[in-house]
Amino acid sequence: MSDIFITDLDHTFLRSNQSISSYSQKIWNAKAHNHILSIATARSYSASMKFLSNLHLKAPLIVLDGAMVVTPHQEIIDIKYIPKELAKSVIELSYLAHIVPFVIGLEEGFGEKFYYSDGLNSYQHEVLTNYLHDPRLCYQKRLKAMKRTLKIVYFGSKIELSNLCETLQKAFGEALEYKLSPEKYNDGYILTLLHPNADKSHALKIVSEYIQRDVSDFSVFGDSLNDIGMFKLAGRSIAVQNALDEVKAHADIILPHTNDEDAVAKFLEQTSNPTTPMEKP
Repeated sequence: MSDIFITDLDHTFLRSNQSISSYSQKIWNAKAHNHILSIATARSYSASMKFLSNLHLKAPLIVLDGAMVVTPHQEIIDIKYIPKELAKSVIELSYLAHIVPFVIGLEEGFGEKFYYSDGLNSYQHEVLTNYLHDPRLCYQKRLKAMKRTLKIVYFGSKIELSNLCETLQKAFGEALEYKLSPEKYNDGYILTLLHPNADKSHALKIVSEYIQRDVSDFSVFGDSLNDIGMFKLAGRSIAVQNALDEVKAHADIILPHTNDEDAVAKFLEQTSNPTTPMEKP
């Protein structure tokens, strides 16, 4: 029976310059002949496919932190969005707290949109530089909720976002999932609001049901806090060397290489060889 490998993208399979090395691409495609490989990422479908267009994919993709499970050919298998009125209330409270978020979701059909507005902080301006020519980017004088809002995202300092997270939790409680974690591309933090079941662990269950394999058959790779849920669920959890300590604490295997050293690809290559990667002590 074929093995199943699901990897996070940023700081796990992608290098820090947001690229996939020719070596990683070669190993992935060679492994995909006899095994099932896919991804679980905070990125959207279209943002992910920019990296994956040259990779063989045999399983659904987990995107937007698990808010959506979609096939490589854009067939939506599962979607968890924030109800429009709830998203609207979150946005209004954000304006009162003087920190305007990004709103990410789907318009009609598969129309991905990335809403932004005025009043952005330095962290948000830095993020926007990566989206200047992105057709999903949509300026709004006053932010609004989409019919299918999948993520509401804030960038800022740890203290600022910790205080905001506390305010939002008091206002909306368990109606939302709150994810606060370091933003590794700069020195700030990111706060992501999602549907309560929009996480990688729930999405992993959806994928397992879709391909009719038990979650114990999955090996998953990751580096950040949003990977911990699927680490707890999968049969084998693998942290790259540059993973956060909290993530390594939940890993069955800690790799001796970082994302910039093609850690995932080296592990995949080793699974065909007798050499055993470094086990967690």
